[in-house]
Amino acid sequence: MPFVHYHVSNNGLAKACCVANITYGNTNNETLDEIWNGEKINQLRTKFSKNETDERCFVCHKIEASGGKSIRLETFDKFDYHTLEEKPQLPIYFDIRFSNVCNFRCRTCWHGASSKWFNDAKLLNTNVGKKAIIKNIDDLDRFIDTSSEALKNAEEFYFAGGEPLVTEEHYQLLEWLVENKATRARLRYNTNFSKLAFKEYDLIDLWSQFDEVELLASIDASNSLGEYIRKDMDWQEILENRKVISRHPFIKFKIAPTVSILNVLQIPDLYEECLQLKMIEPNDLYINILERPSYFNIQILPKELKLKVVDRYLSHMTESNPKQINQAFQSILDYMMEEDRSELYGLFLEKNAELDELRGEENPLVGLF
Repeated sequence: MPFVHYHVSNNGLAKACCVANITYGNTNNETLDEIWNGEKINQLRTKFSKNETDERCFVCHKIEASGGKSIRLETFDKFDYHTLEEKPQLPIYFDIRFSNVCNFRCRTCWHGASSKWFNDAKLLNTNVGKKAIIKNIDDLDRFIDTSSEALKNAEEFYFAGGEPLVTEEHYQLLEWLVENKATRARLRYNTNFSKLAFKEYDLIDLWSQFDEVELLASIDASNSLGEYIRKDMDWQEILENRKVISRHPFIKFKIAPTVSILNVLQIPDLYEECLQLKMIEPNDLYINILERPSYFNIQILPKELKLKVVDRYLSHMTESNPKQINQAFQSILDYMMEEDRSELYGLFLEKNAELDELRGEENPLVGLF
């Protein structure tokens, strides 16, 4: 990925990706050119060119070892013809996290990725700093000016959060791309899909000027369980928003659940429900397997509960499913069974109960496992 990918993370850090803790520099005091041609990124390129691994990439390697498809492999599938360049001139794939601005308090999230988490985090003593909003790019105009050539020639922009659809800088960048006739790029989003309107911006009109738009809706479950996991979500609002974009067929839509201990048992049911509601086509499922926080990781389930999950999945992995869907289900099972980390199951019960008490909620999973 250091051959094609430019990721802006917390506090403006330019990192290898949104998962690995590999930092190249800081976009707030260095230009894209300085970072992209710097010593740290070139060291990683040299290592990868020799087919050497880096221990900081353990998340992708762990997913791949269990038969799953990691972000690394997905990126190489899309941009493989660039990976052979020893010294790529410019990045072509941008993943920009402008801030932690978000309107949800997802149970598996944290203050660093959600401003809405701030008050809960303060009570739990897990807040990052003294303010709810953490800006990653201090000066957007400077960032665009010093990155303009790469931005104009990019092949893909991936927006995540926080929540990109309530982040003003995201709209400002789209407007800049439109003004500069740089609209051939693919736009991809990881979004909670709760808002399709923001301030004075016409989102559908902006999207219509790009060649391709894909929404990966981070829906972990439907109805009350979904609203429990993704605090502040309204399931009916999600359904209404889906109807709105169905009138614009140029927008591709998939559900992209984050698979955790909270919803692993219900993923096949969610898929089938979304099919029945005509929210998705048969192949429109994108799986994210949660790695951290570790106490929400599906590998911590005790063996008897893992076997219950296996039984549920096998009953849904029928020949009528697309091959891709059965492979996605199998990748979840393979990852879950690869490692026994059940010593952390007690920590899950403790942490989840702590958040239940703080939010005045009852765990809807009681009795399901």
